[in-house]
Amino acid sequence: MSGLLATVAMLAVLSFGVCEEKVFLQRAGTAFNSRKYRSVLNVTNGERFGTWTWPEMCPEDYFVVGFSVRVESNQYGGDDTALNGIRLICSKDENRNFLYYVESHTGHFGEWSHPQYCPAGMLTSFQLRVEPYQGLFGDDTAVNNIKFRCSSNPTLEAPGMTWGEYGHWSQDCQGGGICGIETKMEEYQVGLDDSSLNDVRLFCCDKHEQ
Repeated sequence: MSGLLATVAMLAVLSFGVCEEKVFLQRAGTAFNSRKYRSVLNVTNGERFGTWTWPEMCPEDYFVVGFSVRVESNQYGGDDTALNGIRLICSKDENRNFLYYVESHTGHFGEWSHPQYCPAGMLTSFQLRVEPYQGLFGDDTAVNNIKFRCSSNPTLEAPGMTWGEYGHWSQDCQGGGICGIETKMEEYQVGLDDSSLNDVRLFCCDKHEQ
């Protein structure tokens, strides 16, 4: 599912093999970046390395209902980077048959997890697990994991790594839901200490836009 404007058809078959449902997932990229948003959701415990990259927005009237993450597993003495990317899945009116996704810039390491979805509603706030700066000779991983809260109240936690601590929740997206993402990434360090994803900010859009 990687690549600009890549389209992937996934076939989901119920265990008894009778009902089949096709789900189409397409990357939005920067095609919808003119979409108006209400606010930007931030957390206070992001790390220092890297720069803010580019935003990616869901199409008009689409909101984030699920996510997956790119995680590098424990390297056991090698250079750990932990969470490398976050992919947000956008739906219109909670219709799960045709979806877009946005992810901004992602790191190079690890595998994408299976998507998790709100049982109802959309994502409205987030929380980051971040390992603080490890010093000149330490192995920095920065962002290790992420939690999201759904408008229907459940909290979803990604299958990330366990270094560091969770900080405070972002503000809640009132009257709508999360509709876009921008990541702060440290570029590949070519043999030096990589930390990859260092911070995230998400965009909040109103539910009923004119």
